[in-house]
Amino acid sequence: MMSNFKRVLIANRGEIAVRIIRACRELGIESIAVYSDVDSDSMHVRLSDESVCIGPGPARDSYLNIPAILSAAKITGADAIHPGYGFLAENERFAELVEKSGFIFVGPSASAIASMGNKIEARRLMQEAGGPVVPGALLNGEADLLNLPERLGMPLLVKAAAGGGGKGMRIVKDTNELEQAISKARTEALAAFGSNEVYLERYLENARHVEIQIAGDVNGKVIHFGERDCSSQRRHQKLIEESPSPAVSLELRKRMGSAAVNAAKAVNYTTVGTVEFLLLPSGEFFFLEMNTRIQVEHPVTEMVTNVDLVKLQIRLARGEEMFLDSIENFDGHAIECRINAEDYRRNFCPQAGTISTLHIPGGPGVRVDTHIYQGYRVPTHYDSLLMKLIVKGADRKEALIRMKRALSELTIEGLPTTVDFHKRFIEDKNFAEGKIDTGYVERWLESIR
Repeated sequence: MMSNFKRVLIANRGEIAVRIIRACRELGIESIAVYSDVDSDSMHVRLSDESVCIGPGPARDSYLNIPAILSAAKITGADAIHPGYGFLAENERFAELVEKSGFIFVGPSASAIASMGNKIEARRLMQEAGGPVVPGALLNGEADLLNLPERLGMPLLVKAAAGGGGKGMRIVKDTNELEQAISKARTEALAAFGSNEVYLERYLENARHVEIQIAGDVNGKVIHFGERDCSSQRRHQKLIEESPSPAVSLELRKRMGSAAVNAAKAVNYTTVGTVEFLLLPSGEFFFLEMNTRIQVEHPVTEMVTNVDLVKLQIRLARGEEMFLDSIENFDGHAIECRINAEDYRRNFCPQAGTISTLHIPGGPGVRVDTHIYQGYRVPTHYDSLLMKLIVKGADRKEALIRMKRALSELTIEGLPTTVDFHKRFIEDKNFAEGKIDTGYVERWLESIR
């Protein structure tokens, strides 16, 4: 059923809120921003058609405050709520309450979030859909501490059942360290996601992190938009993403795309989302998880497919039919660097402060998604992401050259950032040749100390 809504409340902040506002404006939709009292000068507040303060700085009192967000939507006459990424984007209870309160949720159904948001359930569904999963098992009792390492093999990965972003995860290479790793993972998972449920999975070494962008409509049509390579990461936090992957052939893209589409169909998926895989040098791939939201790194897919994924997400929420077919060939090559307010020389310690000088690069094939400006105060309460610097070239070689040029033009002063890290890392020979895995950045950092 079509629903031509006119006002969207954005239950988020930062660059993704700005990105959604721009998409709404191009679709003729009014945008409503919510903000905490330390975010009153944020760009998303300035750009929106209307804004509402929903609480103090800590996220639990503002951007995670469901009653405050729903009240803001009601008093401003919103038709729909867009959760962005992070915060409440993958909270099935929030999605359920949004719809019960009479608003359209710009995202998947609560049941799809519940199914794919819990990694244990997602693994089961992927297996039923015929997809490959990493050998793993639930942790049931102390006996498993002795039996599972032998059955699954070492090393092991302890993972939180809920949430993502690298939280509640521990790599265990010695069985004597397993009990402590589980305890730490449970504590971190409870603090981040409100659940301390964890499970064990065989840790696949020398693997790449490759994800497939998918989208589905209310009529059951699901398509994929090819892959993104997110192997450049530290402690499971992505630093650089690109599309297409230098390790994926057309035949492999078809197989991975098919597995991702089948997973989405298994939960009647009706919006944009991402299915993540681990890819081994042999060409074998295994299901990792599904993110039931727009991804931080969606711009690299937009650049090589010429599809605005945020506008597509809004159109699908309106009930529109999918107007595209699968995209398996790309227009050039795109690379994204996440520029964070972190000091990479001090173990990537998050930073806060005021942007005293800002010069944003431009020119052919350069895109910057950001919410910062000269004079902006970076608060201490939230994710450290300042901007996403995205470039596109005719091929990977040109994209790398363009990224080096864009990074050399980028100036952010007033606090430490990861710009220097990116400048150094993209000069690395193995990265330039596309010969890395998810552990490569950590090894590279050790080598330059």
